[in-house]
Order: sequence, then C-alpha cells, then structure tokens
Amino acid sequence: MASEKHTTILDVFEALEQRLSLKWVASLKSTNRVIEHSSNSSRTETLAGPLNYIHPNRLQIIGQTEMDYLNDMSSDARNDALRRLFIARPAAVFLSDDQDPDVEILEAATKSKTPLITTPVSDIQLLAHLNYHLSIALAEHTSVHGVFLEVLGMGVLVTGSASVGKSELALELINRGSRLIADDAPEFSRIAPDIIEGRCPPLLQDFLEVRGLGIINVRAMYGDSAIKHNKYLRLMIKLLKMNDNELSQLDRLAGTHATTHLLGLDIPEVTVPVAPGRNLAILVETAVRNHIMRLKGYDAAANFIERQQQAIEIGSKSK
Repeated sequence: MASEKHTTILDVFEALEQRLSLKWVASLKSTNRVIEHSSNSSRTETLAGPLNYIHPNRLQIIGQTEMDYLNDMSSDARNDALRRLFIARPAAVFLSDDQDPDVEILEAATKSKTPLITTPVSDIQLLAHLNYHLSIALAEHTSVHGVFLEVLGMGVLVTGSASVGKSELALELINRGSRLIADDAPEFSRIAPDIIEGRCPPLLQDFLEVRGLGIINVRAMYGDSAIKHNKYLRLMIKLLKMNDNELSQLDRLAGTHATTHLLGLDIPEVTVPVAPGRNLAILVETAVRNHIMRLKGYDAAANFIERQQQAIEIGSKSK
C-alpha cells in the first residue's frame, strides 16, 4: 500500500549542509520540526518558497528582495511583519545571499523556537535545491516484493511467486553485466508526475539471497560496478510457472504484454513463462531490448503481420 512520508528540518539541513554551505544560526534545539505533504493539506500550501504571509510556506525563504522590502518598512510595520512570519510556525526560515540576520529577526526566531538558517547561494538556487530534495523525501512511496535491477540501462523489476527463481535470475543477469539495485523489498517513490524511482532499503543494500547459497554480498563479490544506488522504474517482468498446455495457449505473435498500476502510474509488464530448459536471463534481456524498440515505435508482431498481408496480396494478384 502506498503511503506518504514526512521529514524534519534536521534531515533537510544535514542533506544540503555541504552543498549549500548552510549555517544554523538560531533555535539549534528545534531540530524536530516536521515537514510533510498531506493529501488533506490546503491546495494553497507550498513546502518552500519566498516570504509569504497569506499562505505561509513550511520553509520560508528571505532573499535580498524580501529583506529590502522589510527594511523599507517603518519600525512598527516591520515588527508586525516579523511577528506574522514567525507566528505561522514555519519549519524553518532561510536567509539566502549570505545575509546576516539582524537583532529583531534573531530575537523573533529564538522566541518562537523557529530554526533560522543562512546560506551564501541565491534565493533562486536555494528554492530549487529545497524543492528537489523535498520532492524526493516526501514522495508517495511503496514497497514491492521482487528484485530490482538495471538491465541494459533500464530499470527492471522482476516479480513472481516465492521460489520461482527471481534471485537466481538476478545472479545470472549480474554475471552478464546487469546491476543490482535491491533484492526482496525494493522501495519505490513517485518523484514526478510520470516518474517512479526505485531504490534499496539501507538494511538490504548490496545483499542478494540465493536459495542454497544463502545471503551473498554482490558488491564484495563482483565489485562496485555490479551495484546501482537507484533507477527509474520502466519495465516489470513477471515470472510465471507454466506447464506445456498453458504455454501452448500463449499468443505466439504478440507475447504477453500488460500494465501494472503502481503509485498512480501504469507500468508496462511482460510475462515470461518459467519452464524447464528456458534461459531466463536471455529472455529477460530480449524482453528489455524488445521494449526499447517498442518505445521507439517498432512492433515486431505488427511488422510480421504486415509482411504476411503483403505476401497474401501478392499471391492473390499472381493467380
């Protein structure tokens, strides 16, 4: 089941501290202020943005323009503006462009226990980094049973019932140059309207369970090049055990193509029959190559049917 995440201002600070040269200048103990994107939130609420009193952002940014605006106010109006800024209890207030907070801002932040953070980067750069980080940290996410790999440059999730051979297939694919992202329980997040990203839970990082061999460390055994940290999910391969009768009933021209609904998106899915004597690694690689060709507009089955029709027409004319 999909769920929504939350993060804290400390998580954001630690993730972006070095990249943005962040400095925490007030309310150091208020590290647990939560940032979340609830489906029940007002449509006017945004997570990060320039100074806004009417619809306060969870992360308020004061750039040079906003600071000039505050400084042009009368003393009473400025104090009232600062009061409204901090009474809204933002998760944090950021000062961009290497601005030093004055006494009034420091006092207001300290009194309201609001984290006050400075950075030398511009407000535009700061906003871009914050929104990108939060889009990933707060993305709707779910976990799916299977093995997630990079096969021929494409993110492929291999699914199937227990003991169908997913891990053994993954091991063979790794030997053929594919890279492991996550075994057993990869985590997927919808980080954009049309993009689902998969990654490995920290506890399972680098490990692959192979029946009969137990847990193996793929990175230690095959090197760093055999591991991929994350990848966009583009294709699902479903392994399905079939007997001869079930195999004979498959569409021999088009194969078995479908879609699986995940986090609000339809992900292409190819069913690969599991039967004695079938080389699953080659079949999966071929399925990926075929999917790439279909994305480019080429459909082998349609091409074959077209040739067949042309042959029939030529035969009819020669009679």
